Amino acid sequence: MIKEKKLKMSPLVWLVGVAAIIFFACSSFRHAMFQSSADDLGFFDNAVYLISQGLRPFVVLNNHLHILGDHAAYMLYPMALLYKIIPDVHWLFAVQAVSLALGAVPTFYLAKEAGLDKAQAVAMAVVYLLYPQVFNVNLFDFHPEVMALPAILAAVLAARLDQVGWFCLCIIIILGCKAVLALTVAAMGFWLLVFEKRRLYGAIALSAGIAWFLIATQVILPTFGVSHPSAIGRYSYLGHSILEIAKNLLLRPGPILSRVFTEVNFGYLLLLISPVIWGLSPRHLTPLIGAIPTLVLNLITDYKPQKDLLHQYSVPIVPFLLLAVIANLGAGGGWLRSRRFIILWALVAFLVLAKYNKLWSYLSSVDTWQANREVIALIPPQVGVLTTNALAPHLTHRPVVKLVLRNLDLINYSQVDYILLNVRHPGGDSPHKSVIRLARQLQQTSEYQLTHARDDVLLFEKSHTSN
Repeated sequence: MIKEKKLKMSPLVWLVGVAAIIFFACSSFRHAMFQSSADDLGFFDNAVYLISQGLRPFVVLNNHLHILGDHAAYMLYPMALLYKIIPDVHWLFAVQAVSLALGAVPTFYLAKEAGLDKAQAVAMAVVYLLYPQVFNVNLFDFHPEVMALPAILAAVLAARLDQVGWFCLCIIIILGCKAVLALTVAAMGFWLLVFEKRRLYGAIALSAGIAWFLIATQVILPTFGVSHPSAIGRYSYLGHSILEIAKNLLLRPGPILSRVFTEVNFGYLLLLISPVIWGLSPRHLTPLIGAIPTLVLNLITDYKPQKDLLHQYSVPIVPFLLLAVIANLGAGGGWLRSRRFIILWALVAFLVLAKYNKLWSYLSSVDTWQANREVIALIPPQVGVLTTNALAPHLTHRPVVKLVLRNLDLINYSQVDYILLNVRHPGGDSPHKSVIRLARQLQQTSEYQLTHARDDVLLFEKSHTSN
C-alpha cells in the first residue's frame, strides 16, 4: 500500500522537481552570462547579504535605501539564514525556483477538492507550470513576490480544508513579500467572506490585508524609506500620496476610465487569459475578485512593464485565474476537459508567450565573459566599488556598491575604492555613452589608476596618494 501511494504521488513530485531544476538552471545561466541586473537581483542580494552579516540593510546601490523602505518585504529577513550557511546569490535563485514550482502542489489539490479527477488535476498542475508568466518571471532576476504565488493558492486550499493555522501562515508569507500584496489579501478575504462563505478565513484575510496596508504605507515605508514610494509617480494624475490616489480611484472615475479602455490594455488582458481562456466562464469568475487590486493597478498606469507577462507585476493575478478555471471545470464547464487537450493548449501558449528564446540572447556578451570573471576576482572583499549594471550583481557582497549613472556629476566617489567598467557591454541601466565618458575621464586623472584591462573590461584602483 505504501509503495502504491508513492507511485500515485510520483507525477506531481516529478513535475515539481523537474520544474524547480529547470527554473534554477535558467536563472543561474542568465546570471552566469552577466545578464542579470543591479536594480532587482543586485538590490535584493545586497540586502540579504547585509542582513546575514548583522549589518543594517541600507542598499547604497539604490540611493542608500533601507530594505524595509522599499516594499516592506520582511520575508527577506528569514532568507538571510540561508546566507549564514554560505553567502551566495544562488540561494535567491533556488528560493525563487522552488517557490514557483511548488505552486503546482496546491493547484493539484485545489483541483481535486473541486471534484476534478486525478488526470484533470495533474493537467491543471501542468497548466500552472506552463503558464508563461511563471517561466518568464523566473528569468527576470529575483522578486520576493514569487514566494506569494504558491502561498496564495495554499491559503485558499487551507481555507477550504478548514486549516486556520496554515491559512494564517500563508497570509503572513504573502504580506511579507510586498506591501501592495496587502490589497490582494484584502480582496481575497472579501471573496472568501462573501462568495465562498468562509467567514472566519475571509474576516482574517480582509482585516489583515487592510491593517498591513495601512501600517506598511503609513508607518514602515515612511520610517525606513521615503514618504512616497517611487511607484507613486506612475499614478501621479490621481494624486501624490497613497491615500490621495486611493480616494481619487473611488471619486474620480473619469480620468481612470479613459486610461483603462485602450488598445494596449486589451492586448494585455488577452495575454493574461489566452493560456487559460478555454476554461473561463462568466458564471465562475468570482475568484478573480482577488486579482482586482493588481489588475486595476496595471490597467490604470502607462508603465509598460506592468502590461506584459515578462515582469513581476502580474504574478498575483495568476492564482486567481487558475481558481476560476478550476471552479468552471468542477461545475462541468470548460471548452477542454481531457488531460491531453488541456496540456496541449498550455504547451502551445507556452511556446508562443514564454521568453525561453531569451536564453540564446544571453550569449551576446560572451566575448567579455572571461575578462569579467578575471577582473572581478582581483577586487578585494568589503571595498567600495563603482561599476556597471551587468557587473553589479556579481559584486554585491559588500557594504558599498554603486552604479554608473547617466549624469556622472551625481556620483559620489568618496566611498569608492575600485571602479570596474565593461565598456563593451555595460548592460541595462548603465548608459553606454556615460560609461565610455567615465573611462576616458579616469584615464586622464591621477585619482584612479588603471590596474587591469582586457577585452574592454577596465579596472581602476584609487591611488594611494589620493587617500
